[in-house]
Amino acid sequence: MNATAMNKPSETNWDRVDALDDSTIDTSDVPPLPESFFTRARLRVPPSPVALTLNVDSDVIRWFKAQGDTWEQRMNAALRLYVEIHEASKRSPESAA
Repeated sequence: MNATAMNKPSETNWDRVDALDDSTIDTSDVPPLPESFFTRARLRVPPSPVALTLNVDSDVIRWFKAQGDTWEQRMNAALRLYVEIHEASKRSPESAA
């Protein structure tokens, strides 16, 4: 999304949206979540962050900053997923082969 698109006023009728209650919202096109979704779902409560100085390639930091105000949280989430995947691969039987 570019800066011009972000500066356009919303065409959404927010008064109409605010007046809706759950019973008037059509969710017929939303498929139900299978039980497997809830079996695999995990609550992720982030620990308190630690401030640090880190050298990062300029194109990488530029990409994360372009994602919006929460770029630092997104970068942390990407690093967390990397750690979790690599920790899981150490525990899986396939990694021992």
